[in-house]
Amino acid sequence: MNVTQGAVSHQVKALEDTLGLKLFHRERQRLILTEAGRDYLTVIRNALDQIAVGTERLLQRQESGVLTVSTSPDFAAKWLVYRLGRFAERHPKINLRVSATAHHVDFAREDVDVAVRHGDGKWPGLEVVRLCSERLFPVCSPKLISGRNRITTALDLLKFPLLRLSDWNTWMRWFEAAGVAADPVAQGPTLNSASMLIDAAVDGQGIALARTTLAAWDILNGRLVRPIDISLRMSNTYWIVCPKVSSKVPKIATFRNWLLAEAAEDARGLKALDDAV
Repeated sequence: MNVTQGAVSHQVKALEDTLGLKLFHRERQRLILTEAGRDYLTVIRNALDQIAVGTERLLQRQESGVLTVSTSPDFAAKWLVYRLGRFAERHPKINLRVSATAHHVDFAREDVDVAVRHGDGKWPGLEVVRLCSERLFPVCSPKLISGRNRITTALDLLKFPLLRLSDWNTWMRWFEAAGVAADPVAQGPTLNSASMLIDAAVDGQGIALARTTLAAWDILNGRLVRPIDISLRMSNTYWIVCPKVSSKVPKIATFRNWLLAEAAEDARGLKALDDAV
């Protein structure tokens, strides 16, 4: 109870004064329950047992059970979904419920425990932890650039369809960083989601610009390669977000630590591939 023996004595005396009954006989260094004390103990013990059971159930809910996670459709499709089995193996008492949505959830109004958001990390009132740092670089199927189609310079990319999101601005920025004055207009289809863009690249339909996080799984598993080592640093990245009041809830902390460990493993794997080139 984090109180001294003297403080307990004062509390017992105050309780006896309130009840108008003696609960203990004080004999030398001993306390002996009176008959009234024994009757009262029966009632109090049952109440304390109920409190203990309720507390244990509450703690179990914090450590296990359903954990609702909100992510963008792209992050869910290209990062999280591949790893759900690994999480279930390591944490079988936590049942993940994944909600893929394009909007940022309102924790006060929606039944969501934790979210993975893409942005600058500036969300006042929330606990925010950066998942990883990101760069943007070309990716393609290894089959696309096999044999005579080998790429050795940034200019070589113009021989292939260039997959893009909405417009050419990002590709133009990349070519500028690579020192190429390029006009890739009308080369390759336009797709409206990053996950579709990466899947099209995996299928050999062209070369896409992809962020580190979303491309990592396919690169590490050999479905994508980086045809040339030129990248753009990205200011926005993925963040693990939850209300500050619940940031230390055990199952939320467990999920956050697992996300960070998975992201760190990706970073090590990608570095090992770069070092081997």
